[in-house]
Amino acid sequence: MDNAKSNANIEDRGAMPAKRLLRVLAGGSVAPPPVWLMRQAGRYLPEYRALRSKAKTFLDLCFSPDLAAEITLQPVRRFDLDAAILFSDILVVPYALGRRVGFVEGEGPKLDPIQPTDLGKLNGDGVCTRLAPVFETIRSVRRGLPASTALIGFAGAPWTVATYMIEGRSGNDFSASKSFALADAKNFAKLIEVLVEATSDYLTAQIDAGAEALQLFDSWAGVLGEPEFRRWVIEPTRSIVARVKKKNPDVPIIGFPRGAGMLYADYARETGVNALSLDPGVPLVLARALQARLPVQGNLDPQILVAGGDAMRRGVETILAALGEGPFVFNLGHGIVPETPPEHVAELVRIVRGAAAA
Repeated sequence: MDNAKSNANIEDRGAMPAKRLLRVLAGGSVAPPPVWLMRQAGRYLPEYRALRSKAKTFLDLCFSPDLAAEITLQPVRRFDLDAAILFSDILVVPYALGRRVGFVEGEGPKLDPIQPTDLGKLNGDGVCTRLAPVFETIRSVRRGLPASTALIGFAGAPWTVATYMIEGRSGNDFSASKSFALADAKNFAKLIEVLVEATSDYLTAQIDAGAEALQLFDSWAGVLGEPEFRRWVIEPTRSIVARVKKKNPDVPIIGFPRGAGMLYADYARETGVNALSLDPGVPLVLARALQARLPVQGNLDPQILVAGGDAMRRGVETILAALGEGPFVFNLGHGIVPETPPEHVAELVRIVRGAAAA
């Protein structure tokens, strides 16, 4: 039986979701695999830049449901991707907890570095109330999506969000965060627990608004040694997954512990996530071993997408040859960078779907 007929029969039995992305996240194999790209809605698109000027600040943009929904939908319309991912930012959670969060053009996020004495001032009771515009964005996106396209919600994982709250910025050696965690583990654990509770509530509310899958971004997981990785990455993730799935057991959660290396396997086994997003440093032989446990997503280097041409074709085809026959979602190993030519994204989608010219 050919693949299309087989998939149709699966859907008729009600055994698997109809949307291609959700089918894979449920453990199915789809040919060609579904494709979406991290940070697919953003600065590389001229239509995004045209809308950006309509909001005073980046957070204003995230909290303007009409604009955020339009931005979320832009890459789906342009590239016919298999999923939309909510346009927002991982730092809306510390903002909702009462911390000052800003974004400086050309520099990135700026926060007031949190101190142990600030922990009692974090207000987790009204997180979902303060993030209500995000949920309105999700409802609006669901109304505008094609019937075959899935909607992914997301949040930052506690370790990564904590680093921004402690360092006050990104792009450093995380010395302040590591020192806090090592020298004052009791208070650091309090901060992580606040973030676990707030993130769990936030993700659950995203599902209530219409998100059909979730991704948990732990972008700085790879800076930790093994004992710290287990305590500050695996344990909080396991707690979030359990809390979210208590109410929504059928909504898949993709975990992305960027830079985890060989600890990806332990993360997959111990956290309860449904799928793994893999960074570009994960060898395909390890990716295949992980795929034997659960669906995998990734892991083209975003700079290869910038380069395009034969390098991109070879990179895509190598990944498809290694992972394409199992439960697999094609994606990048991290987010699209601003200098990416949109025509390269269109070409990538054609290659994945086998529609590129020979």
